[in-house]
Amino acid sequence: MDVIVLIGFAAAILIGVSLGLIGGGGSILTVPVLVYILGVDPVLATAYSLFVVGSTSLVGAGTYMKKGLVDYKTAVVFAIPSFIAVFLTRKFLVPALPETLFTVGGADITKNIGIMVFFALIMLAASVSMIRNKKCKDCGENEEVKFNFPMIALEGSVVGVITGIVGAGGGFLIIPALVILARLPMKMAVGTSLLIIAAKSLIGFLGDISTQTIDWKMLLIFTSLSIVGIFVGSSLSKKINEKALKKGFGWFVLIMGIYIIGKELARL
Repeated sequence: MDVIVLIGFAAAILIGVSLGLIGGGGSILTVPVLVYILGVDPVLATAYSLFVVGSTSLVGAGTYMKKGLVDYKTAVVFAIPSFIAVFLTRKFLVPALPETLFTVGGADITKNIGIMVFFALIMLAASVSMIRNKKCKDCGENEEVKFNFPMIALEGSVVGVITGIVGAGGGFLIIPALVILARLPMKMAVGTSLLIIAAKSLIGFLGDISTQTIDWKMLLIFTSLSIVGIFVGSSLSKKINEKALKKGFGWFVLIMGIYIIGKELARL
């Protein structure tokens, strides 16, 4: 097996480890690993990422479900518009994007460049949410669950479109929404978010099966290694300070986002 492929599969384990350690963030690295290490086309990489993120999040959600840390009613309210948005985005919007999105100063901004730059911007937003210190400790721990139905539905739709375009789970958007709009305790929000991410990512992937040629062998190996990484990360999380790790990972994602933007713009 090629050394580059081995590095890519090793990175798959690290993605799972990061998910197991901090409950999110690792999915934001899936597309860059697939594109820059394994040489997968950016559009196809976003499809693969949906499957990887969906499968690994489903495993993570299972552990929270066993502990009773998933609010199914909130998941349904948030997830239905998200499901619809991500499926329609993958089925119709992404395939409909022209190969050249627009031209700036004589330089063509292609679909691949546009997707990677947009993805990098999402990475920057994710990094800020991980780096920033949160003063709230309980985050609704003792409050009754209250629904702001219009805002939850709108947030679900927006996250669904973003997930459909870049192939990331969107946990950094979902968790704050569940805490603020549904008044869920933080741990309950994380568990519920994982379940939503798993369902909408896998549903979004269904929209790609008819439009993309899937290398199932590579995809299943990559996903299996990520799942192994989750269990490793979960074990390590008991020994490592979560806040420090999350902040450090945030800085890493920030650097990666800046690198991707620079790399893609250098192609112009």
